[in-house]
Order: sequence, then structure tokens, then C-alpha cells
Amino acid sequence: MPDRLTRRTAPARTGIVHLGPGAFFRAFQAIYTAEAMAAQGGDWGILAVSLKSPTARDQLESQGGAFTAVELGPEGKSARVIESITGVLVAPENPEAVIAAMADPGVRIVSLTITEKGYCHEPATGRLNRDHPEIRHDLKNPDRPQSAPGFIVAALARRRADGVKPFTVLTCDNLPSNGRLARGIMLDFARARDHDLADWIAAEVPFPATMVDRITPATTPADIEALAASEGYLDPACVMHEPFRQWVIEDDFADGRPAWEVAGAQFVRNVEAHEAMKLRCLNGTHSTLAYLGYLSGYETIAETVADPAFAALCNRLWREEILPTVPRPEGEDLPAYCAALLDRYRNPGIRHRTWQIAMDGSQKLPQRILGTVRDALAAGRVPSGLCLAVAGWMRYVGGLDEAGQAIDVRDPLAAQLRAASDSAQTPAGKVAALLGVAQVFDPALAGDARFRTAVTEAYDALAGQGARATVAAWTSAG
Repeated sequence: MPDRLTRRTAPARTGIVHLGPGAFFRAFQAIYTAEAMAAQGGDWGILAVSLKSPTARDQLESQGGAFTAVELGPEGKSARVIESITGVLVAPENPEAVIAAMADPGVRIVSLTITEKGYCHEPATGRLNRDHPEIRHDLKNPDRPQSAPGFIVAALARRRADGVKPFTVLTCDNLPSNGRLARGIMLDFARARDHDLADWIAAEVPFPATMVDRITPATTPADIEALAASEGYLDPACVMHEPFRQWVIEDDFADGRPAWEVAGAQFVRNVEAHEAMKLRCLNGTHSTLAYLGYLSGYETIAETVADPAFAALCNRLWREEILPTVPRPEGEDLPAYCAALLDRYRNPGIRHRTWQIAMDGSQKLPQRILGTVRDALAAGRVPSGLCLAVAGWMRYVGGLDEAGQAIDVRDPLAAQLRAASDSAQTPAGKVAALLGVAQVFDPALAGDARFRTAVTEAYDALAGQGARATVAAWTSAG
């Protein structure tokens, strides 16, 4: 057995606390930060905080926070060690240590990659879900929080009481207008706790929006074994990623930031057009491929788009339904961006599982697909391809694949969605029941007869012909 990876350099002083030290953070922000400090220095070491599991701490602690990032290119792999993480805390083990770390005056940024469900909000409205169990707990126990909003507001309250400048809250999750959304959620929580604190946060704390993009498949035991064979050390914290990366950030920070631009980050005044481009063009088709590809028996995105029908599905969705709703970001060629996306999906080195992308669909669907659907309907177009994607999600959360085998549906609303699907026997009944899940579908969209009819027809086709045949029929009709 090879020795574990060990840190080679002394850690920088901590300037960032990051909530959610999963694979994406390590393959993205941790790398940008390491490159920025290598180029221009600065006290921007990252203290990582896991809000749930001790896994990241257990993987990274004995390695001094170091880990290996493995780039999966079409021609092969390349590995490098990243040392921007200074330590890892597990929030449930010591909530006070997390609050104290975030309240330290040396910390100038608190960043997040906690996925959509970590914001404890209603995806259909974007507002804080005050009935969420963690939010109820945190409002009753403000010094022992469990949620990201609870920790952030507790730390800001302490900084305010100590007369310390606030930190910047930098969300790096795939949510539309993610900075504004995070700000609204934090203010909702703060108002429920202390109106004066909420007013201070509203006046003093920046919430810059960002757009993040890098495909990061889940690391497997085989990946860890292959790295040990090639590099001569064991690193259970290693991450896999594609060569491409893009980070667009609104340049609005309370007390400085790393020189991320030297690592290729783009600083802009308004990130919304870039956000819309990525959420709708990439994430929208990614989710479409995940549900319809899984139902067709494909394990990965690369396998899915190797099927000409699914490549044609992406191209038609972009051309006819998605791009007409996307404002062109400065410096971007939208058709060229979509063509590059298809090349990225085809990368044989990236084994991005359809099942992995399909997780937490109830939280993702409103941002990735339903916003595009609403815009198309408002313009007088019925986006039948995206309605097919919605029907694919409905089939998936029903919990049985086309062979009658159980699907391991990972979603915070999994039981509710399965119950809604099981409450009816006909496609029309199942669609109606699932459209009634208000956490996902706002009533105006759910009540639109054009949308309801198109989703029902698509569900009926999926149930009768199967996903692969339905996709082939839809693309050939275009």
C-alpha cells in the first residue's frame, strides 16, 4: 500500500471560509485560489467547512489539506497537487468553532458550494422556507445552527457586535441570480431573528453573483487506485475534472479578494447574462440528458450523446427552444458556446453519470428548465422538447425504470414525488399530480393548458414507446 499524500508547503493564513468542500469546490475554486496565490500571494488560505458529513475532513486532515486534481482530457490524464486548503471543520461536531472561524477578522470571504437544497428555500419562489426543519431549529437555537443561512447570519451577527467589518458572501452554486437569491434568503432569515441585524446586513454585506462551469464527475475507488499506481501515493481526496473551466464574478467585495483574474476568472459588473447562458444551455441540457438518458439505459453523458438521437436532441433544444430565451453575454458567441458544450459532453475521459446529474431534480428543475419554458410560453411558443425533459423527470421520480426496476431517486422530495406519481394510473393523472407539487411548479405554470398538454403528451409517449424511441421521434420531426 503506498503512503498517503502529504502537504509539501506551509499553509497560507486563512482568508476564506468555504461551506461545502465537495468535489466541485476542490476541482474549481480551490484551484483558482491556489493559482492566484502562487502568482500574487496574499492571505487567502481556505478553511473548508462540511455542514453534514465528516468525509472531507477524514480524507483531507491527514494530508494537511492537500489533494490531487486530475484533469481528464480527450488524450489522457494529468495530475497536480493543490494546497490552498488550510483545514477542515465538521459543523455538527462543533458549531461554535465554525461561527468563531467565520467571525475572525482575518476572514474576508465566506463562499458556498452547497447545492440548491443547501439554501433551505422554496425553489419555485426563491424565498426562505421557514418550515424547513433546519431553519426552524436555527431560529430557536441561533448559537448552534445547522443550516448555511443559520451559520452565516450567526457569524455576521457576531462580527457586527464586535465592530468587525463584514465578510463577502460568495455563492458559487448553479442558481439564477445566485447572489441576489442568497442575499434574499439570508435577509429573510436575519429578519426572523433581528430586524436591526437584517438592516445592517442589507446595508453592509456584498453578495456578488457568479457563474461557475466545470464538469466534475464523482471520484470512484478505481480513480483512487489509478492515481496511486501512476503517482505513487494514496489520495482518497482526489478529484476528477474536465479541462474546461469558466468563472464569471461580479466585482463587489467588502474587504478585498484573491487575484483570481490571473487564473482566468472574468470580473464583470453584471453576471446575469452569463448565468442564463450556462444554466439554460449547459445545465438545462445536462438535466435533459440525465433523465432521458438514464431511462434509455445509458450510464454516462458521453454514452448518451454518442447516440445520434440525443446529440440531435441537444442541438434542436439549443437552436429552437433555449437560445431564443438567452440574452447574449458580452464577448460570447452563443452558437459556438453550444457547439463546444457538445464536444465537452462527448469527452470520453469524463464519466459523468446520468444518475449523479439526476440527483435533487426538484431543486434544479425550476432554474435549469422551467424558467426557459415560461419565457418560451410568454413569447407564444410551446417548447415541446423541454416539456419532454419535464416528462422524463416525472417518469424518473416515479421510481421505476422502463424494465420495471427500482430507481434510486436521491431528492429531498423523493417520497412526496413518488406518492404523487403513485396516486394516479394514467399519464394525464400522473402529470396532474406532479404538477401539483408547489415546491417545484408555480401555480401559473402548472395551470397553463399549453404546458400541461405538452407534458402529458410527452409522458404518454415515454410510457408507450420508451425514452430512446420518443427522443428519436422528436428529433426526426424537427
